[in-house]
Amino acid sequence: MSSLSLAVRDSSTMLRRNLLHARRYPSLTLNLLLTPVMLLLLFVYVFGNAMSGGAGRAAYIAYVVPGILLLTVGSTVVGTAVSVSTDMAEGIIARFRTMAIHRPSVLVGHVVGSVLQSVAGVVLVGAVAVAIGFRSVGATAPEWLAAFGLVVLFALALTWIAVGMGLVSPNAEAASNNAMPLILLPLISSAFVPLHSMPGWFQPVARYQPFTPVIETLRGLLLGTPVGSNGWIALAWCLGLSVLGYRWSASTFDRDAR
Repeated sequence: MSSLSLAVRDSSTMLRRNLLHARRYPSLTLNLLLTPVMLLLLFVYVFGNAMSGGAGRAAYIAYVVPGILLLTVGSTVVGTAVSVSTDMAEGIIARFRTMAIHRPSVLVGHVVGSVLQSVAGVVLVGAVAVAIGFRSVGATAPEWLAAFGLVVLFALALTWIAVGMGLVSPNAEAASNNAMPLILLPLISSAFVPLHSMPGWFQPVARYQPFTPVIETLRGLLLGTPVGSNGWIALAWCLGLSVLGYRWSASTFDRDAR
């Protein structure tokens, strides 16, 4: 068997393991998915009229949904950090290292499983958003595909970061705490209010972080707002975080194996 086929076989096995684990212990996944759904309903029905600036609840639904979709991704990958840390603490990964398997497949299984869960979560939240009134504005099929691809790429980037956090955390509680910025960053981005409505000293914090350009790009693709340079910045963040997270995770995994 070639090394490529061996890698694909072992990665598929690890992916199946992680998906079965998520199915058998659904409480964490459900909690992470219900959080963005509850935030969507909260901001639309409780704060929507106040935060829309007089534009109305329907306009605010369109504004807030792209940010909630990325908050869903951030919430989901927190579970990945916890899962990786649990495997490390319980010695499961150490046992995998003693087996005749393709070693990177252990991490690949976590990453692919997390991305699939993130996509499922985005679909769920998107369905709830459509049910309460979200509609895209003239988005074409290529724009929908571009928006979906951007979400998947961003999920991949955050997942690799979460895997690194899980590997360096001593236990599941520490992993959850270390990954908390992946949930907090969307809250201090342009997800819920425009940047110009924030205090002047805080605007650079919200503007120069990964979530804001990705959110603005999604708004441009789905709602027809100007994308400008946000598209390239979003891609740069996604690719940069993916490379950083992969190198961090791989180096930590290899170091711990020695």
